[in-house]
Amino acid sequence: MPLVDAFSASYAEARAKFLDAARSKGLEIVSCPHPLPGRDGEVLALDVARWGPADASRMLLVSSGCHGVEGYCGSGVQIAALRDEEWLRKAAVAGVTVLFLHAVNPYGFSHARRATHENIDLNRNFQDFGHPLPDNVAYRELRPLLVPATWPPSLFNKASIAWYIARRGMKAFQAAVSGGQYAFADGLFYGGREPSWSNVRLRQVLRTHAGQARQLGWIDLHTGLGPTGHGELLYAGRPDDAAGLARSRAWWDGPDTPLKSLYDGSSVSARVTGQIWGAVYDECPQAEITSLAIEFGTQPLRQVLQALRAEQWLQNHPGATAAQAAQIKRDLRHAFYVDTPDWKRRILAQSFQAMDRALQGLTAA
Repeated sequence: MPLVDAFSASYAEARAKFLDAARSKGLEIVSCPHPLPGRDGEVLALDVARWGPADASRMLLVSSGCHGVEGYCGSGVQIAALRDEEWLRKAAVAGVTVLFLHAVNPYGFSHARRATHENIDLNRNFQDFGHPLPDNVAYRELRPLLVPATWPPSLFNKASIAWYIARRGMKAFQAAVSGGQYAFADGLFYGGREPSWSNVRLRQVLRTHAGQARQLGWIDLHTGLGPTGHGELLYAGRPDDAAGLARSRAWWDGPDTPLKSLYDGSSVSARVTGQIWGAVYDECPQAEITSLAIEFGTQPLRQVLQALRAEQWLQNHPGATAAQAAQIKRDLRHAFYVDTPDWKRRILAQSFQAMDRALQGLTAA
């Protein structure tokens, strides 16, 4: 079966393929059921499948669907890996247990949302909520323009945003919009005021399944930024973890695959707060952590941000017509998933390369 068949047209199909692939290899599967149903009434869950012994000291986590709709890509990679007997043998020979975390945000995956059912951007939600949360002053300024009262936005709205970008630059606009904000629950990139369902379940999974690992690699799969089909390798760890950064560079940095960082401005992503990798530092303090996010490009940044604005407007206006709602959902899906064989092949090639390098790094550890 061609590897591109590992990708799916819906969350329900993706989950069925993932569970079938895991069961066909005799893997242990643990499912964390979501409290709400999917778009078509299907059961939602964060599903965890383990290849290798539970007590392994070396473990590789491969996660998908942190930003729900981005799960179309990450799920395909996970299913392809589970179907690839050669790659699974390679992991076994290396003495590395592989833990697949499928659809960390299953609600967003099923309902074609980037956010969770709480309207939370999961990759902004890993905060210490016992302390004051960051205040995104620039987002406050832009908020009235980003999710307007009507959609499509008015000419005045478009001109006002264009003027902001002309004066301050696209990078400043991207940082203001996507850096994360904690004041407006009906807004974009909302980080929440408490841990989301996915945050809580992910932490439980890490404690239960990775609490014994001494060397822990993590590859988190994302889409939406950068040139179409290109995977930016992004250091996904603490800015003060010099040893972790050095290991990430040793594992993944190369002439054709440079490792970028949020912290030095080299990434296509803006610097964000409350990222998902914070959970592994909290829940697996015994481990030496080496983590990577891969950001696969889809459409130009302006189109991606426009699709996100429209979908948030739709979330805030449930009375929209069925035709308009369907178009907005299609546009969002296209902003984070390119449903072509060429794009899928490129995603698989780059993902398997990164996973191979992680196995090599863990073997050498």
